[in-house]
Amino acid sequence: MYKFNEKKLVKRLEEKVERMVEQIGEKSPHVARADGVYDDMPHVWWTSGFWPGILWVLYDMTDNEKFKDAAMHWDEKLQICFSEHPNKFDHDVGFQFLLTAVMKHNILKSESSLEIGLKAANYLAGRFNPAGQFIRAWNGDKIGWAIIDCMMNVSLLFWASRVTGDPRYKQIATLHADTILKHGIREDGSVCHILSFDPVSGDFIESIGGQGNAPDSAWSRGNAWALYGFANTYRHTGDARYLHAAKRVAHHFIAGLPEDYVPYWDFRLNSIENEPRDSSAAAIAASGLLEIAEMVPSNEKRLYADAATNILASLTENYATWDQPEHQGILVEGTGHKPANENINVSLIYGDYYYVEAIAKVNGWERRIF
Repeated sequence: MYKFNEKKLVKRLEEKVERMVEQIGEKSPHVARADGVYDDMPHVWWTSGFWPGILWVLYDMTDNEKFKDAAMHWDEKLQICFSEHPNKFDHDVGFQFLLTAVMKHNILKSESSLEIGLKAANYLAGRFNPAGQFIRAWNGDKIGWAIIDCMMNVSLLFWASRVTGDPRYKQIATLHADTILKHGIREDGSVCHILSFDPVSGDFIESIGGQGNAPDSAWSRGNAWALYGFANTYRHTGDARYLHAAKRVAHHFIAGLPEDYVPYWDFRLNSIENEPRDSSAAAIAASGLLEIAEMVPSNEKRLYADAATNILASLTENYATWDQPEHQGILVEGTGHKPANENINVSLIYGDYYYVEAIAKVNGWERRIF
């Protein structure tokens, strides 16, 4: 098993992210390519919550006011996008507002952030298709699509039920989880990216490969979203079916890891020669595995905790930019969308976020946003 000093690593991260604050400024980053410079995406883009999420986690861990100051107004920036016409938000408002409005409310008890978070939860609930019992993915003409990523977004609905006492949010979240459990997770614990339904009747039509290699493949980041998302759903509901699903997917993920514990972009490739890794899938899975480790009996914890630790140590030693102060990302060798040849071997802001989140957890951070 890899070993690393977690407390020294938090200090190293603090120094790295202090530099990132100066380098990134007011940008809304998504991808840093070969030059190491993060791009600047519209605030409505799905990744806009992850940079402020990094700042809030590290502020919570270190009390460094630089991080709070840089994160402070991101929920207000994102809220403005609700007034745009047409409204371009989609199912990813969970990623966007859990890490801004909800995080800010939880840490600072901000009432305005509470209202912004609930506005986002209402929007997400409004995307629920009652016939098919799923939350619609994306916008445009694919009105019958649901995707595995949204298992992370439903945490916004669980939070809304908790703070309002209204069970409807939780009911929508669990119905969506049940649909993904039925159609999205295979017997061996692998998952597919996209599920297609008839939006009128709700009947399931087919699985679609999406960002995976094929409809019957196992996109590694999709597996990471699933194991983490179902672990969260168990934490919010206490229903053992969801923990069992999280464990099944986790076992598939762990079994498919190469020697350095960072997966290739898909677990079902005809050959791994010249195929890219996905450090973001590794970081997401590590944080999710730490959640599972906290939920299982003591004689099972080591399986999940050791896997998470091995992943994090490998990311720290082999995929991080500690010796590249000009590089604005934390992790390299992320893969965004291989079938479309988009964002391959890059830094991805969500990979950076989940790496920071997981390191915080192994250092005793107990606040849970997802």
